[in-house]
Amino acid sequence: MKHFPRILALAAFTALVSLSATAQEAPSLEVQALSQILPGTVQGHLDFDPATGQWAGTNGIFVRYGAAVLTADAASVNSKTGEVQADGHVRIESGEQVWVGDHVTYNFKTRLMQTESFRTGKSPAFAGGDGLAGDANNRIYSATSAFVTTDDFSDPATRIRASRIKLVPGQYVEMWNAVALVEGVPVFYFPYYKRNLGPHAGNFNVTPGYRSSYGGFILGTYTFFLNDNVDGKIHTDYRSKRGPGVGPDVNLHLGRWGEADVRYYYQYDVNANDSTNAIPQFGGMPKNRQRLYVGWQATPATNLNLKALVNYQSDPLVLRDFFAGEYDANPQPNTFVEANQSWDNWSLDALVAPRVNDFFSQIERLPDVKLTGFRQQIFDTPLYYDSESSVGWFRNWHANATNFYYPLTNGLYSDTGLRADTYHQVTLPWTFFHWLNVAPRAGGRFTYYNAASDVSGRDHDVSRGVFNTGAEISFKASALWADAKSSLLDVDGLRHIIEPSANYIFVPNPSLPPSQLPQYDGQMAALLISPLMFPDYNSVDSIDTMNVMRFGVRNILQTKRDGQLDDLVNWNLMLDCRLDRQPGQSRLNDLYSQLAIRPRAWMTLEEQLRYDTEAGHLNLSFHQLTFTPNDRWSWGIGHLYIHQGAWGEGSWAENNFISSTAFLRLSDNWGLRAQHNFNVKTGRLQQQYYSLYRDLRSVTCALTFRVQDDLNSSPDYTVAIQISLKAMPSQHVGGDAVNPYRLVGE
Repeated sequence: MKHFPRILALAAFTALVSLSATAQEAPSLEVQALSQILPGTVQGHLDFDPATGQWAGTNGIFVRYGAAVLTADAASVNSKTGEVQADGHVRIESGEQVWVGDHVTYNFKTRLMQTESFRTGKSPAFAGGDGLAGDANNRIYSATSAFVTTDDFSDPATRIRASRIKLVPGQYVEMWNAVALVEGVPVFYFPYYKRNLGPHAGNFNVTPGYRSSYGGFILGTYTFFLNDNVDGKIHTDYRSKRGPGVGPDVNLHLGRWGEADVRYYYQYDVNANDSTNAIPQFGGMPKNRQRLYVGWQATPATNLNLKALVNYQSDPLVLRDFFAGEYDANPQPNTFVEANQSWDNWSLDALVAPRVNDFFSQIERLPDVKLTGFRQQIFDTPLYYDSESSVGWFRNWHANATNFYYPLTNGLYSDTGLRADTYHQVTLPWTFFHWLNVAPRAGGRFTYYNAASDVSGRDHDVSRGVFNTGAEISFKASALWADAKSSLLDVDGLRHIIEPSANYIFVPNPSLPPSQLPQYDGQMAALLISPLMFPDYNSVDSIDTMNVMRFGVRNILQTKRDGQLDDLVNWNLMLDCRLDRQPGQSRLNDLYSQLAIRPRAWMTLEEQLRYDTEAGHLNLSFHQLTFTPNDRWSWGIGHLYIHQGAWGEGSWAENNFISSTAFLRLSDNWGLRAQHNFNVKTGRLQQQYYSLYRDLRSVTCALTFRVQDDLNSSPDYTVAIQISLKAMPSQHVGGDAVNPYRLVGE
């Protein structure tokens, strides 16, 4: 018991320290003349009565308590209770919420507010009225003769006025006896009206228009918000030549279980065989056309990523006919479920990819599991090890090529079975003379194929072994010219970096050639240069003998702009020399060039080329020049050329296109945008977009005219008006440039 006084003293000391800490954490009331905060304003006058703790100020007063700030022409402040009586140009800022009035009583500690007339706002919604009273602790205010608007002007053009409202800032507003006014003219009456505020406010966007293949159309979208976990859109559309279309888009916010997006659309197509494109329909399109999209992504635990994607279509052209933007981005979308767990040196990936659309060719993976070993040091040796091992059940489906667009085609499969594959590689990186990097490597792959069913005749298991070796040699050199200056090119110093490299790849004849193996992961045609090094070269079933030297050089020219390092020139060149040629191959592969030049911070030239050094012509040429000198205008012009014939890894049809996109802001309220795609080969202006933008204070409008002139079809004309609340826009800034189809409701 003799220790009890010590324990009591320790407890008392702890309590005092806790009270002291609490007192220090509580915010203090700061009162100053506004002229002390804003020099140059009228000299304020401030008095303090120590007996009552009362402040009185005139000619501008500033009060701060924590994150809340009040300014007014005159005010009386009780430093003990935290209550302020303010007059004249009263402004209260608390977080993102702003309150404005002429006479306001406000308590910083209880956050109780009363005012005769007020204005408040937190974009995108604003309110005003008379007789405001409420307790901000409960986040509820009531007012009389009040209005709500999304027009951020002192005299809003559109508003909803009510005799009484209940306001919870940033969440919702309830109104009784509400009247919608446009330029002071009543247009609708609501006995009771409730509206969410902030980014979750419900709103309706409409796009009326006309299209040659649709007839007259009106596309309506209602955006809704149920709670913090569920929001979305409901589409209600009608096309006079095609019929009605409806469907919801639902966004699910699942916390640690990620984000999910569910989109369903149904179109009763009364003229399903009047294609909106040049592809014949074969008389087989259903009237009931639909699509279902489900996307999900989550990271429920550290380094664990989950993904799922479902793309169901009733027919192969439903996206082309009604969602052209999505079709252009991906005409044959996949369906899969994937889980990936990564560690410092390893990664485990499981993929399931079933076939849900019978009319598309696809490799089913049911499932495909891969263990990847990242490059890692082997104990304390100078050797490094990396690997890939996988096992999966596959089925290679082919669509019926003679009637590809008939929706009931089940197709045929060519190979079905289990494949187990393992690859291991050892690398020995060296650095000579402190600048020359040499990395010899050697690896081996073993693959086993189980033939469960095969329509091509193979009915037995096979296996294949592959050995690879090679080495990479590279170095980096640089030079600095700190005094280099150029106002024309916006140059402040120059640094040149050059990185030459040579990469040798040797693969002797595998134990079985690719022609005797099922092609689940076969060689895919690619416009750009494919990787050669393993395991980056992932066409597992197409691996054949190789004896290739890849030469490369990268040049980077850097300067300083606005204190930041900027690449003036970034140029990469690659050329493959085939030491042992396969039948049909040339000694040298195409010379590949990738170039980016920024002569000014607002001007960019990008280029990609593939040049056939033996035939002496370009196989691929892509150029894009972009000007963005200010926020008034911008222009981008591009050119794409693809040589016809077999080259690289595939056979290509000739393409020759010039594209242009220009934007001009005429004033704060008017803007123009024009986009053109010209087919040089056929001499047709294949696609034209012209949009006129108008800012109407509360809403924005876009009038768009489009001409689509596809080969072997009549020109398709579209005119549409997109109307959107400025506070809740239907598109994000720049979204029309990325996907102009949305301007016409696709």
